[in-house]
Amino acid sequence: MRFIAFATVGGMLLSVPVLAADGLSIGGGVNYSSGDYGTSTPTHITSTYVTGRYDTGPWTFKVTVPYLFVSGNTDTIPGIGHVPNSNPHGRGRAHGAGASAPTTATTTSGSADGLGDITAAVTYNAYFNANAGLGVDLIGKVKFGTADADKGLGTGETDYGSQIDVYKTHGEFTVFGGIGYTAMGDSTFIQLNNVFNANAGVTYKAADRTSVGLTFDAREKVSDTSSPQRELTLFLTQSFAKAWKAQLYGLKGFSNGSPDWGVGASIGRNF
Repeated sequence: MRFIAFATVGGMLLSVPVLAADGLSIGGGVNYSSGDYGTSTPTHITSTYVTGRYDTGPWTFKVTVPYLFVSGNTDTIPGIGHVPNSNPHGRGRAHGAGASAPTTATTTSGSADGLGDITAAVTYNAYFNANAGLGVDLIGKVKFGTADADKGLGTGETDYGSQIDVYKTHGEFTVFGGIGYTAMGDSTFIQLNNVFNANAGVTYKAADRTSVGLTFDAREKVSDTSSPQRELTLFLTQSFAKAWKAQLYGLKGFSNGSPDWGVGASIGRNF
């Protein structure tokens, strides 16, 4: 028996301990978030994505491929927040398919869509004691710079992250927490700091196939002029038809580095 981190994609990362069975899983979902990120222009981000996951023994391998629809401030980057962006072709200033044409050379807002940053993650269950209900996971993650930087959909650079998650089950409750570190890729136009992140939360098994939970996620500010992330997420996970699992969530941000609010849904199937 082991647990892995279940992640949704969008302006946030939701890490939730879930029981994993050996084999292949395929899923997908949609996330929507909205916030001003400390600016006078709100930014709206919709992410649709597909995921593939393979579990074998203590190992879990996962790939996520998102497609983004973004409207708002040209210096607000999905997954990053509001940062100084000197790219002259940023969202709203870019021409071509998927980007709105600018009205002036100094346009500071606009819309664009396209492939987001593909992520690959490996989780290793380093420790699990069934009697104590205690486990430890080690996670490595690469975010490839596949999102178009000229459209303001990403930085165009690759990030490397690592994390350790610890969880303890007692009856119907599972308490979990983790700490991680990400080496952020700098580009010619966006300079970022390497950052620590942390999460803590609890899940409650309300029924045989139903769980609810609450998680708090935090991250250091990614640049000297940006803000840290602070987000609280309420989620519901439902298993059905043996091989299927669905999740709903609602998010509230508590800093200018986070969206003001967000919602999302995902579904997956084990094979």
